[in-house]
Amino acid sequence: MHAAKPLFDYPKYWAECFGPAPFLPMSREEMDLLGWDSCDVIIVTGDAYVDHPSFGMAIIGRLLEAQGFRVGIISQPDWQSKDDFMKLGEPNLFFGVAAGNMDSMINRYTADRKARSDDAYTAGGMAGKRPDRASMVYSQRCREAYKGVPIVLGGIEASLRRIAHYDYWQDKVRHSILMDAKADILLYGNAERAIVEVAQRLSAGEPIQAITDVRGTAFVRRDTPEGWFEIDSTRIDRPGRIDKIINPYVNTQDLDACAIEQAKGAPDDPNEARPVELLPHPRLTRERTVIRLPSFEKVKSDAVLYAHANRVLHLETNPGNARALVQRHGEQDVWLNAPPIPLTTEEMDYVFGLPYARVPHPAYNGEKIPAYEMIRFSVNIMRGCFGGCTFCSITEHEGRIIQNRSEESILREIEEIRDKVPGFTGVISDLGGPTANMYRIACKSPEIEAACRKPSCVYPGICDNLNTDHSALIQLYRDARALPGVKKILIASGLRYDLAVESPEYVRELVTHHVGGYLKIAPEHTERGPLDKMMKPGIGTYDRFKKMFEKFSKEAGKEQYLIPYFIAAHPGTRDEDMMNLALWLKRNGFRADQVQAFYPSPMATATAMYHSGRNPLRKVTYKSESVTIVKGERQRRLHKAFLRYHDPKNWPLLREALKAMGRSDLIGPGKHQLIPATQPAGDGTYQSARRKNSTPAGSKKLGKPLLTQHNGLPPRASDGAKPWSKGEEGKAQAFAKGRKKPAGKRPGAR
Repeated sequence: MHAAKPLFDYPKYWAECFGPAPFLPMSREEMDLLGWDSCDVIIVTGDAYVDHPSFGMAIIGRLLEAQGFRVGIISQPDWQSKDDFMKLGEPNLFFGVAAGNMDSMINRYTADRKARSDDAYTAGGMAGKRPDRASMVYSQRCREAYKGVPIVLGGIEASLRRIAHYDYWQDKVRHSILMDAKADILLYGNAERAIVEVAQRLSAGEPIQAITDVRGTAFVRRDTPEGWFEIDSTRIDRPGRIDKIINPYVNTQDLDACAIEQAKGAPDDPNEARPVELLPHPRLTRERTVIRLPSFEKVKSDAVLYAHANRVLHLETNPGNARALVQRHGEQDVWLNAPPIPLTTEEMDYVFGLPYARVPHPAYNGEKIPAYEMIRFSVNIMRGCFGGCTFCSITEHEGRIIQNRSEESILREIEEIRDKVPGFTGVISDLGGPTANMYRIACKSPEIEAACRKPSCVYPGICDNLNTDHSALIQLYRDARALPGVKKILIASGLRYDLAVESPEYVRELVTHHVGGYLKIAPEHTERGPLDKMMKPGIGTYDRFKKMFEKFSKEAGKEQYLIPYFIAAHPGTRDEDMMNLALWLKRNGFRADQVQAFYPSPMATATAMYHSGRNPLRKVTYKSESVTIVKGERQRRLHKAFLRYHDPKNWPLLREALKAMGRSDLIGPGKHQLIPATQPAGDGTYQSARRKNSTPAGSKKLGKPLLTQHNGLPPRASDGAKPWSKGEEGKAQAFAKGRKKPAGKRPGAR
């Protein structure tokens, strides 16, 4: 893998003389106190500003500050006008725009497309502080506020929508968000390398349009530039016209070489033996190769081509061998450079060692921010995940190569929490990351790692080249809990139990010292069909881990329990699979309180299955394997009902389904039967287990719609257009709720 310039090797910008701010300023008054006349960079985010390394805007802001730039924060602005976007003045270099730590649509809507009543990333948990498709709306307002200022788009919402993607909420394929937001450049992944390089080059006077060679970025261009070799992957392979076999070493874009090859053996004696002539190919390298995906127009109208494009994208995610991708959108190309080089341990320590205040900005006056309350005593020890679960977006965003912090850096952060964070009682709530036990686990060979194109290191089994040694993590646990003032270290991150069983000593250490009575793990299902589509291990591995867990809990003299998580309605899941899972739950005495239905997040492999009915884990053709898809509301309700087989409200639906499946034998009072034949007193209607956080079942009311210029906001006075009347505004609101389309478009509306 190519070496990258270290984050700390750049020359500092002149504004370094101001030093670090206690908090990145959110107002002109704070800027005045810091002695700033302007900001070099302004970050616009859909989250409340918490100066903590678990929040993306804090990491990017502090990193740019360490480069010498003056960074301001506009948090959860009023998007209905440009005024809030002007409150810090015009940035000297660029606006950095992000929807927040979550995709704004996932943040606001449940898997049943019902509006949530809260927002964990907002002070007081209040919903409605950010618009739908926040990256697009914020970018538009930034452009209105200061037309000539570059807009750099980032965060997970932009990262997962960087190409044409299926949008679950509109049930259609949308453009790359770069096109819809009309930003100048998009940074995908964690983006520390890219943001530093972009900022440094802009500060040196380079125009944003010229920055086209930074890894981990996407931008718009007209055509493939000279010097690039383009691979056409716009169609699915199928039999067609058979061309004459030519010398495979010839670059077919090199017309002179092609002419030489075509001339061979033609005149005189066609049977004359000729030596193979190796021609130089200066352009035929992975670094100068781009793969052309099917265009937006094609993947929008052809779901199988969409699955094919998704497969190609996921094959090009290893930074050691990935090639650039390009996708046509109308008359323009969206160009995606290869993924960024992962951060080294030294760079991870640098990023997490920046001077974070570790608390929310004082502007919130102590009002609780639920997401912060959950993580304020936790420590992130690594990034990335090589599990490759198809329903998860971690790999698409953070990559599958694990980026580790040093033990010294982690212990230093624990001491900071102990000494600086208000309310610390001696308990670290989590020592983990995307996966709790992938710390310092990697391929045995850097050469193999750089060449590998497998989507997972642990499916269908653990790769022989994967080092599963947990000793570094065990030592970290021991040293962390030995720190003065630390009473308990809990592990709350998801545990990859198929890795854990390879290290019984790790399981012993975990169970003996780091479980607070319950440990959550995620087998996700019991049946092979859906598990294969998830790329998850079989339930037998869970049973092995369960035996270890119970054995070591008993040895430690502790009564502890496993809490397994399961997914309903995942692609590849039949009604019979959910029935078998429900029977397994009953046999093992599990009663799920909250259940998780499959949520098709943008760009995930399982989302491509959901949309196309094909399996992108294998070669995609029009005749390739079809995948069972659960789309209808009733069937999704049924699959969730099987997970909550013990809830009387679900029994009428389950009885009806079991009879239709020919399994009436499972209805009755016996231990081997799933549900009783009689209904207790009550109406027996279905209601979501998450009543507090979702719209009541059967209700169409989503509360006050978050109107934007993209879904029906009346034109602003600044547009020079006449405001809408109440009747017209009502039509717009109806349109925003999806009930009725306005008859005409108002002047100034977009």
